[in-house]
Amino acid sequence: MAGQQFQYDDSGNTFFYFLTSFVGLIVIPATYYLWPRDQNAEQLRLKSLRRVHGRCLWYRLRLMKSQQSIVPTLKKAALLFGWAVFIFLAYKVSKLDREYQEYNPYEVLNLDAGASVSEIKKQYRVLSLKYHPDKGGDEAMFMKIAKAYSALTNEESRKNWETYGNPDGPRVTSFGIALPAWIVDQKNSMLVLLVYGLAFMVILPVVVGTWWYRSIRYSGDQILINTTQLFMHFMYKTPTMNMKRLVMVLTAAFEFDPRSNKEAIIRPTDNIEVPQLIRELGNINVKKKEPPFCYPYSLKARVLVLTHLARMEVSENIEEDQRFVVKKCPALLQEMINVGCQLTMMATSRGGFRAPRLTSIENCMKLSQMVVQGLQEAKSPLLQLPHFEEEHLRYCISKKYKVRSIQDLVSLKDSDRRNMLRFLGEEKYDEVMAVLGSFPHITMDTKLQVLDDEDSNNITAGSIVTVTVTLTRKKMAQVQAHFKHTRSIQPQEVFEKEQDPQAPAEETNTEEAQGDAIKNKTKVWQNKHKGAKKAAKSKKKKLTKKKPVSQQQAKGDKAKQANGNVAGNEVAVVAKEEEEDLSDKGSESDEAEGNKDSPSERDEESDKQSDTEVDEIAGDDEEEWEALQQSIQRRERALLETKSKVTHPVYSLYFPEEKQEWWWLYIADRKDQTLVSMPYHVCTLKDTEEVELKFPAPSKTGNYQYSVILRSDSYMGLDKVKPLKLEVHEAKAMLDNHPQWDIPETEEEEEDQEDSDGIEESEEDDEDND
Repeated sequence: MAGQQFQYDDSGNTFFYFLTSFVGLIVIPATYYLWPRDQNAEQLRLKSLRRVHGRCLWYRLRLMKSQQSIVPTLKKAALLFGWAVFIFLAYKVSKLDREYQEYNPYEVLNLDAGASVSEIKKQYRVLSLKYHPDKGGDEAMFMKIAKAYSALTNEESRKNWETYGNPDGPRVTSFGIALPAWIVDQKNSMLVLLVYGLAFMVILPVVVGTWWYRSIRYSGDQILINTTQLFMHFMYKTPTMNMKRLVMVLTAAFEFDPRSNKEAIIRPTDNIEVPQLIRELGNINVKKKEPPFCYPYSLKARVLVLTHLARMEVSENIEEDQRFVVKKCPALLQEMINVGCQLTMMATSRGGFRAPRLTSIENCMKLSQMVVQGLQEAKSPLLQLPHFEEEHLRYCISKKYKVRSIQDLVSLKDSDRRNMLRFLGEEKYDEVMAVLGSFPHITMDTKLQVLDDEDSNNITAGSIVTVTVTLTRKKMAQVQAHFKHTRSIQPQEVFEKEQDPQAPAEETNTEEAQGDAIKNKTKVWQNKHKGAKKAAKSKKKKLTKKKPVSQQQAKGDKAKQANGNVAGNEVAVVAKEEEEDLSDKGSESDEAEGNKDSPSERDEESDKQSDTEVDEIAGDDEEEWEALQQSIQRRERALLETKSKVTHPVYSLYFPEEKQEWWWLYIADRKDQTLVSMPYHVCTLKDTEEVELKFPAPSKTGNYQYSVILRSDSYMGLDKVKPLKLEVHEAKAMLDNHPQWDIPETEEEEEDQEDSDGIEESEEDDEDND
């Protein structure tokens, strides 16, 4: 049996194959993912946004970075160098001779396969005269020719060649290892062991340990675990958190502590500049001794956030630190909202657990808007527009125009708007109009139902209610005519009441909400009639049964109804009364027409009628089943699809980073100041988005007034509030003696049940005969 032999690559040929493959596996994918598609792509994108976002801080920083950045050049240089190495190695490999070739004596003799013996001998004589060593030929070539001649003419050699691929018989199988021989040389053993030990016992554990240590310090949203615990502590401690307290908790995050985050910096000049800014800001609770609010990093971050909201001018060092703090705030506020939702769910599941109030969670959302726009809470949302200053607001809030919100400004006539903004030049006015037209206008369509239930429109106590909200996003410029029409019915008090969380939800209703309410009413009306039709069909089906009801069974049913075992809603009671009326009329008509039609004919007609009714009911069930399947498939597709979170860039004059336009959608009880459904962070609303909000219906029957609220995380004054009326009915009681649940447990019980059924049938036959 042939043995095996392992040998290292003394010539280095095999190692070149390995190195070429390794470099190719790195260079080819890296080129696809890292090569800049277009060197001017970012500048072209910024150029398209210049007309609207040209004055934004993030735009100017991004434009400067794109012009000064050398990262694309370095990427190209690195990739080109990698390709040069790959091409060199490939060229090197192409020039290497193949060390192993399948032995073919016909190729050695330059003959075609299957040549005759005479042709082989003739060719051997010719080549022998040419390569014989005695005549100055190549000895190695002559040996190959002799071996090939022997393989084709000698019977044993030919058999070995056909069986083992070699005229000499089986040979030792050799395996080449793609490592140079000097690596396993005894002289270099200590050096190789040192390199292996350093790589696998020092570098690899350090890299894995560092990654693991960093990963356990952060949550899924890249927020420090310590910060999340801090937010949970203070939100539990202070359920009702005003804006001043919220800013203190936000700026106490460990992301701003240099001991927890290396990006945070404490400068020597902070001892001079920070106290000066504190004197300019006024009362910011500097003397508060509660940790961590009294720590230097927290105090500095609080000052930086407040100066940003006040739009104060600061020095270059402070401005750099301010940008770092402000960029972190939206993600931290989102984490704070998540913590508030978790505490609310814990309070719902556990009795006596204290949950944060709705005002605390909504203040987090408002603070996010304030940070992105660089505005204080009491400031007018018109200051989000360019070229608007405090002294210009007096032209807007005058008795003639009464413009206090973005919607009011859009709804003005062009002539009135230009006259009101006469303090702006033509270029500035055109810029303001371009920015105003790019602001979002969201419409909400709500649909209330109970999924996976027979009657999806009947909300019973304790059922899971699903509110499907369809959000449609358009620009203000596209719906300007809409605002002109709604100007007369949307008074100024709407803005003030939307800002007041205590205001009733019905008073914030606009023409659009009223129209949606009317549509919902008509839909309810139609659904009621649809349910009534189905109930009537089921009643007719009951009336056409051939088997009469026995007196004992009727007495038992009456007794059960009297004891209250069978419970139903008002619709069931009305249906029963109608059924009794129909049965009385049916009996009278049968007595009057008994002489006309025979019983057999009446039975045939009733059978046909029942068959058609069953077909109709089956058709309705098929339609409902198809609709349910489509909704399930739509939800599955939504789960499988990964939508981009790049929606629309936010217009923000003072935010240092490009911010995408996101929203919060939730249902709240304004009267009790509680959350009904958890806030859903809508991050993919580019044109249209459908969101399902689920919550359990109240345990008590009655009418409830909720509000579907849509809040922006970037814009002030563009929030939407839509009333949601919930009518909760009593839940249907389960039938204890339903025949499909009467399953005998043993064979004896089954036999007893069969005997009792037989006795009942015989009694019914006797009654029929009587």
